[in-house]
Amino acid sequence: MKTIIFFNNKGGVGKTTLVYHFTHMMAEMGTKCLAVDLDPQSNLTAMFLPDEELERIYAQDFNRETLISGIKPLDRGVGDIAEVKVHQISAYIGLLAGDLELSLFEDKLSANWSKCVDQDEAAFRIISSFYRIIQIQAEKFGAEYCIIDVGPNFGALNRATIISADYVVVPMAADLFSLQGLKNLGDRLITWKTEWSERYSRNKTPDLVLPHGDIKPIGYIVMQHGIKERRPVLSYLKWANRIPAIFEEFVLKIPATPNKNIENDEYCLALLKHYHSLIPMAMEVRKPIFLLKPADGAIGAHYQAVLSAKKDFKQLVEIILSKID
Repeated sequence: MKTIIFFNNKGGVGKTTLVYHFTHMMAEMGTKCLAVDLDPQSNLTAMFLPDEELERIYAQDFNRETLISGIKPLDRGVGDIAEVKVHQISAYIGLLAGDLELSLFEDKLSANWSKCVDQDEAAFRIISSFYRIIQIQAEKFGAEYCIIDVGPNFGALNRATIISADYVVVPMAADLFSLQGLKNLGDRLITWKTEWSERYSRNKTPDLVLPHGDIKPIGYIVMQHGIKERRPVLSYLKWANRIPAIFEEFVLKIPATPNKNIENDEYCLALLKHYHSLIPMAMEVRKPIFLLKPADGAIGAHYQAVLSAKKDFKQLVEIILSKID
C-alpha cells in the first residue's frame, strides 16, 4: 500500500476538489483507494457523504464514526489507537472521515514531538497515531493507495501526517502567493524529514511500527488556469514559468535547470482547467464532473467539457502512477 498526500501552504486553489476527483478516477481505473480526510474542516468528507449521513455522524458526542474515534484513547491518556470506521463510498473507495475536533489534538502532537527525542514511548505512539490508523484501516479495506487531504498550514497535525506519507503532490495556482507557499513547503519538508530521522532512531520499542519519513515530492499541479489554444494565457505565464525553478531549488533541493518552463517540466503533472459551472452541477448530484450525464444537466458544450475532464484526470492519474511505479 502506498500513500499520496496533496498539500501546499497556499489554500484556496481547489486542493480538496482535486483529491475527490483524483480518488474517483483511481477507482474508475480499477484501483482500490482509501481517502483520508485529515483536514479538520472536513470538506472532503462533506463531498463524499450525503447530508443525512453527515448529520447522523456529527450528531454523536461519543463513538463518532470519524478519525477522532481512533485517537480518543491517546488523547485521554487511557490507551493506544482505536478502531475507525471506513465509510464505503463504492466497491473501490473507502473514506476515513474528518472531524473538526482533530484541531484540538494539535497541542498534544506538538508537545510530544520534542519528547520523542527523550525516547518516550508514549510520545512515539501519539506522533505515529495517524500513520498506524491509516495502515490498519487500509489493510482491512484492501486499499492499494491511500489518498490524504490536509489543511494548508504547517501545524503539528500536518507534520505528523506528512511524515506518514510516501509521496507528496503539490496543487497550486500560478500566482505570487502560491510561489511563496511552494518555497515554504520545500523548506519545511526538509526540516521535518531531518527532525523525524533523528527521532526515529531513538525509538526503543521494536514492536511499535513507525513511519519511515522518507517523503518523496512527485511534482505539482497548476489548478484552474486559463486556456487559450491549449496553452495558459499570458497573464498566467509570468508566474507559471517561475514554478519549475522554484520547485527544483526549494522542494527538490537541486540546481534549477536553465530555460525550463511548465510546458517542458517533467515535474509539472498537469495543467487543470477551471470547469466553471460543471463543479456546482457535480456537487448537486454528488459525483465527479467526469461522470456527469445528460440526465444530470450536462448537455451540449457541458457534455464536451465532461469528456475533456475525464481525459484530463485519467492522464493525471496515469502520470502520477507512472512516477510512483
